[in-house]
Amino acid sequence: MTSPHAALAARLGYAFRQPERLVQALTHRSFGAEHNERLEFVGDAVLNCVIAATLFDRLPGVPEGDLSRLRAHLVNRDTLARLARGLELGTLIRFGEGERKGGGRERGSTAADALEAVFGAVFVDGGFEAARDAIHAVFADDLARLDPAILGKDPKTRLQEWLQARRMPVPEYAVVEVAGAAHAQTFTVECRIAGLSIATRGEGASRRAAEQGAAAAAYAIVSSTTGVSDHG
Repeated sequence: MTSPHAALAARLGYAFRQPERLVQALTHRSFGAEHNERLEFVGDAVLNCVIAATLFDRLPGVPEGDLSRLRAHLVNRDTLARLARGLELGTLIRFGEGERKGGGRERGSTAADALEAVFGAVFVDGGFEAARDAIHAVFADDLARLDPAILGKDPKTRLQEWLQARRMPVPEYAVVEVAGAAHAQTFTVECRIAGLSIATRGEGASRRAAEQGAAAAAYAIVSSTTGVSDHG
């Protein structure tokens, strides 16, 4: 296992008994026969199970429909791609030459799939509890922000409702940069809030994802600096 792989394992809080499983989890199908799609299949199931069980434990009394919406908010391509970027998975994935030259390393969907494969590799190597702990480590910040009052609401909705409750103008969003090839673009969007001198940015594989990232950053600022939550 290389130093970057060891660093990733450390961030997951797991020591692989068979390090080659992590290497396989970070191998795109374009690279060769021993790719990560089977591990991704397992990881997807384990991830949904862990998040569902975590929500069940942490949000007693919350009905099934709300739990399902929150799980969908936590386990989706945009969230997984963001978390994968935070772990710098893109720098570790092995690609075939054609896929690499075609911008595979910049695709958020590829990074998201690799993250699921990593969770699958932990499960296959160490069992359910090891996979659960690794998932909790990666999702720690997102899980810490769980709030039944905003179940299923995306960052743009939360920010807009927060501002409207205080009779403030809704935020304005503008694309400030589009990078990458047409099939693997990365959008950068700025969120501005008039009257609060707040301007935040978010990145994503789509304009929508970038807007959500910028809104999340803005909401974190307004809710922390004013000391006032969604409840008023």
